[in-house]
Amino acid sequence: MSPTAPQTVTEKSRLSVAPMLDWTDSACRVFHRQFSKNTLLYTEMVTAPAIVHGMRTRLLDFRAAEHPVALQLGGSDPAQLREAVRIAAPWGYDEINLNCGCPSDRVQSGSFGAVLMRQPDLVAACVSEMMAASPVEVTVKCRIGVDDQDPQEVLPAFLEKIAAAGVRRVTIHARKAWLQGLSPKENRDVPPLDYDLVFAMKAAFPQLHISLNGGVKSLAAARELLDRGLDGVMIGRAAYHEPADILGAADATIWGAGTTTTAEDAVVAMFPIIEDHIQQGGRLHQITRHMLGAFAGRPGARHWRRILSEEGTRDDAGVATVERALAAVISLAA
Repeated sequence: MSPTAPQTVTEKSRLSVAPMLDWTDSACRVFHRQFSKNTLLYTEMVTAPAIVHGMRTRLLDFRAAEHPVALQLGGSDPAQLREAVRIAAPWGYDEINLNCGCPSDRVQSGSFGAVLMRQPDLVAACVSEMMAASPVEVTVKCRIGVDDQDPQEVLPAFLEKIAAAGVRRVTIHARKAWLQGLSPKENRDVPPLDYDLVFAMKAAFPQLHISLNGGVKSLAAARELLDRGLDGVMIGRAAYHEPADILGAADATIWGAGTTTTAEDAVVAMFPIIEDHIQQGGRLHQITRHMLGAFAGRPGARHWRRILSEEGTRDDAGVATVERALAAVISLAA
C-alpha cells in the first residue's frame, strides 16, 4: 500500500459508503467525512425528473468538505438522465452513478432501480447519454438479478452491455432483488449473498473496476475482500450505525495513509458545522440524528443516544447539548 493519500476517485472508491434513502444526506456525509478523508461518499438517490423539474438547489447542494462525493441518480429515460446530468454538472460532484439496484415500490412504479436489470440495452442507452453530458465518470450500481432471473446468465450479459457503452466502474450488490413478495427492507437481508459470483465477474471482466456491496459489516471484512482481488467494497448500514469502527481507521487500513480518528475527535469537529447549521435556521436533530451511533459498543453509548434523542429537538438545542452528551460518555470511560 502507498503511504500517500489516494488522488483519484477510482482510488478512493476502494471503500465507499452506500447511498441510503433518508440516511446519507449532506449532514450524514459531513459527519462521516470527519472519520475518513478518503472514503467515497454517496448522496441519497435523486430521481432525474426531480432534478429536471424540481428544486435543484435543495436536491443538489452539498458542502465542499464532503468531497469526494458521488451523486446517485434514478431514472430510465436516457434523454431525461442526460438533462439531469447537465444540470447537476456545475455542482462539482466527483462521480455520477446510475441506480440499477433499488427495489422499492416507488422505484418499480417509475420503471427504474432494480427493475432495470431486465433491460440492459436501456441501461446502456442511459449511461451513454449521461456520459455525453458529464464532466466526471459515470458509474453503475446494480444487483445480481431480479426475481426469477438466473444471475449466472443475467449479470455477465448486463455487465457486457454497460461496459460496451463505456462504463468502467460498477458496484454490485451481491443479492438478487425480489420485486414481488419481499419488502425493500427484506430485500436487504433475505435474498442470499453470492460473493463468488461477484469474484467470477471480476475474473470475467478484468477491465472493469468492480466493488462489492452487501453484508459487509466490518473494516476487516472489507480489507479481506480487497486482498482477495476485488477493486472496491461498499458498506451501508454498518458504516452508518458504527461509523467509528468502520470509518475511523479506514484511511490507515485501506490506503495506508492517515491515522485513526476517534469518535470524540469526530464529534468535536462537528461543532462549527452544527453552529453554522443552526445559524442558518436549521435544527440540531437534523444533524445529530446521524451521529447517534458514534459511540456504538462503548460505555456511555446509551446516554449519548438518550441525550441527543430527547434534547436534540428542543428549540434551544445546540452545541451545548452535544457537549453534555459527550461529557456523559467521557465520564463513564474515565
